[in-house]
Amino acid sequence: MAEKVSVVFKLYCLTVMTLVAATYTVALRYTRTISSGDMYFSTTAVCITEVIKLLLSLGMLTKETGSLVKLKGTIMEHIFFSPKELLKLSVPSVVYAIQNNMAFVALSNLDAAVYQVTYQLKIPCTALCTVLMLNRSLSRLQWFSVFMLCGGVTLVQWKPAEATKVQIQQNPLVGFIAIAIAVLCSGFAGVYFEKVLKSSDTSLWVRNIQMYLSGIVVTLIGVYMTDGESVLEKGFFFGYTPWVCFVIFLASVGGLYTSVVVKYTDNIMKGFSAAAAIVLSTVASVMLFGLQITITFASGAVCVCVSIYLYGLPKQDTSKVARQDTDKELKQKLLNV
Repeated sequence: MAEKVSVVFKLYCLTVMTLVAATYTVALRYTRTISSGDMYFSTTAVCITEVIKLLLSLGMLTKETGSLVKLKGTIMEHIFFSPKELLKLSVPSVVYAIQNNMAFVALSNLDAAVYQVTYQLKIPCTALCTVLMLNRSLSRLQWFSVFMLCGGVTLVQWKPAEATKVQIQQNPLVGFIAIAIAVLCSGFAGVYFEKVLKSSDTSLWVRNIQMYLSGIVVTLIGVYMTDGESVLEKGFFFGYTPWVCFVIFLASVGGLYTSVVVKYTDNIMKGFSAAAAIVLSTVASVMLFGLQITITFASGAVCVCVSIYLYGLPKQDTSKVARQDTDKELKQKLLNV
C-alpha cells in the first residue's frame, strides 16, 4: 500500500517518471538513427549505466545508514561475506543486461512511439510471472485489460508507422523480436527481484548494490564477447556525444526513480504515466523523425492506453460485499420473527 504523501508530491513523481520514460526512448532513438558522427557501442553504454546506478545506490545507502562506519559494516556483511546473496542477485543482473541491450536493438529498428506502445506488453508478461511465481490472482477486469492490451499492440504492429527522417536501414521484424525478448526479461526479472526483496528485511539499496555489482561483471563480459576487438581498437568511449551521455544518465536515474514511484504512488497513477509517455513519444516522433500516423497505429495506441488504466483499477473487495449481504439477510429474518 502506498504511503500517505501530498498530492503535489504524487504529481511531481508522476511528471518526472513520465518525462524520463518518454525522453529516454526518444533520445535513444535519436542517437541510433539520426545523430551524426560515429556510432557508439551500445554494450559499453549499458555497462556505464550499471556503474552509475551502483554509485547512486551507494550514495542512498550512505544516507540510509547515517555514517561511513555503519556503511562499511553493512557492505562487509551483505557484499563481501554474502557470496550466496550475490549469486542470487546475479540472475536478474543477467536478465536486465539482456533487456537493456535489446532496447538498443529495438530502437535502432522501430520508431520511439511504436516501441513505447509495444513495450507495454511487459504488463501481461509481469502479470503472468506474478501469478506463477508469487501465487497471486488477477481480477476479471485485469485479465480483460491484458487481452485488450495485446489487441492494441497487434494493431500497432499490423502496419507499423514509418518515420521519414531516419538515416539508417531498419528491420521492423528484428525490432519486434528485440522488444519481445526485452518484455520477457522485464516481466521475469521484475517479479524475481520483488520476490527476493520480500523474502528478507534487507535494505532495497543493499539489494540494488548486490545486483549492480553482478550487472557490471555481466555487462563487461557482454562488451568483450560482442564488441571486444572494436573496443580495444577504437576505445571504450568511442562515438560518445553529449546526447549519448544524456541517454546513459536517463537510463541510470530512471531505474532508481521507479522504486520511488512504486513506493509513493499507486497503479492508476503509474498507468496514467505510461499512457502520457506514449502520447509524448508519439508527438516527439512526429516532430523529430517525421512519423506518419496511421489509423491502425492510433487505434492500437488508444486501446493500449485504456487497457493500462483498466489494469491499474483497484480490485473490488467482494468479501465486504458478501458480509453486508449476509448481515442484511440476518436482520430481515430477525424482523420477520
